[in-house]
Amino acid sequence: MAAYLIFMVPALLLSLWASFRTKSAFNKYSKVRTARGLTGAQAAQEMLQRAGISDVKIVQTQGFLSDHYNPVNKTLALSPNVYGTPSVSAIGVACHEAGHAIQHATHYGPLWLRSALVPMANIGSTLSYIIILAGLLLLRSQTTVYFGILLFSAVVLFQIVTLPVEYDASARAKRLAVENGIIMPQEREGMDRVLNAAALTYVAAAVSSIMTLLYYLMLAGGMRRD
Repeated sequence: MAAYLIFMVPALLLSLWASFRTKSAFNKYSKVRTARGLTGAQAAQEMLQRAGISDVKIVQTQGFLSDHYNPVNKTLALSPNVYGTPSVSAIGVACHEAGHAIQHATHYGPLWLRSALVPMANIGSTLSYIIILAGLLLLRSQTTVYFGILLFSAVVLFQIVTLPVEYDASARAKRLAVENGIIMPQEREGMDRVLNAAALTYVAAAVSSIMTLLYYLMLAGGMRRD
């Protein structure tokens, strides 16, 4: 238990801090209306049009900050607080997701790699824990534990690849939102704070998955010594 706490408590604290920063920044700038008054959906649409993209559908989805772009069906889903809100926060999030659609249209390599990793990452996140526990507690098999660790490694790789994908989408959003006149230059600071805070959640997720992997490797190494 002590070893688990050593590995996981720092990751948990980072995740909590990142979540707090994201919600705090979003809530603060959701009260700041942009000069043009575009909603998140309108901002995303304008970003896509300026990039020459006409085959992406923008829809509203449920949940708080559940915004995402699905490259499979070319759908950009925006949460209620983003879709119809003319705030700095909404514009930042919507333009970030539009940045993913632009990545897809321009064949951005890391986005393609992340999409290719999704099936294995889903399998790893679902089965790795079961296999590792079975190897540790039921079968007492180091080979089984390592197989579970191999599956979980797909989750870690996915989280690591996600970092440049999200950073690039935010960088595109920050630059194009101003260049396209979606926000005024003086509104850029608030947008930056929202997107920079959100980026911390991806860093926290990557750190958490890496620490978990290291903990599993430690357990497997302990079996060998036993």
